[in-house]
Amino acid sequence: MKNKKELATKSRKLMTITHPKSRVSEQFRTLRTNIHFTSPDGDIRSLVVTSASHSEGKSTTSSNLAIVFAQEGKRVLLIDADMRKPTMHQTFKIPNTRGLSNVLARQIALKMAIQSSGIENLDLLPCGSIPPNPAELLSSPNMDFLFDHALDTYDLLIFDTPPVLSVTDSVILANKCEGTILVVNSGKTERAQALKAKEAITAAAKIRLLGVVINNVENQQEMGDAAYYGANE
Repeated sequence: MKNKKELATKSRKLMTITHPKSRVSEQFRTLRTNIHFTSPDGDIRSLVVTSASHSEGKSTTSSNLAIVFAQEGKRVLLIDADMRKPTMHQTFKIPNTRGLSNVLARQIALKMAIQSSGIENLDLLPCGSIPPNPAELLSSPNMDFLFDHALDTYDLLIFDTPPVLSVTDSVILANKCEGTILVVNSGKTERAQALKAKEAITAAAKIRLLGVVINNVENQQEMGDAAYYGANE
């Protein structure tokens, strides 16, 4: 694994690497534990992370969640499925010349598009070229093919997806995954928006909303904690 100084240079958003003993990092480990508890009969192998709207912290959440699962020893593939406004390549400072969109369009094989994160057990599949038809690509048989092949190699797939109230992409992927996490920003997201986002997710019979991550919770000790609440709370 790359040393902490080099990773810190990569991105301040990867706090589970740069500040592993911080309160925020501990909250991500708690989130990992709570996800385990949602499936006592077996490990969840595919997760969607989405939000109600933009700039709520879903990409930071998905990145750090992928890291703590990798630190646990699971082989994790983090996939930037936000093919409208991708950010993974910026967070991890990797090229975005090829990725998910190119795999789904059959322009490149999956194994050729996957990149190393520099973190043990964690690989990355960036967005790739911005396509004109993201929803169609995500709902295509090629997406099912990607699932089958990726799950042959990895213990867990984590999809960073667009905001659920903006486009249908998140719901399409959530229908294919075993669980969904909704991220909301306590200082930005209105209650009505959060409830509408939850309804959009749970309206589909196949989607399992595991819970909600509340970002930027103010408390007496620290700002920016990630708090986890069960979907039924």
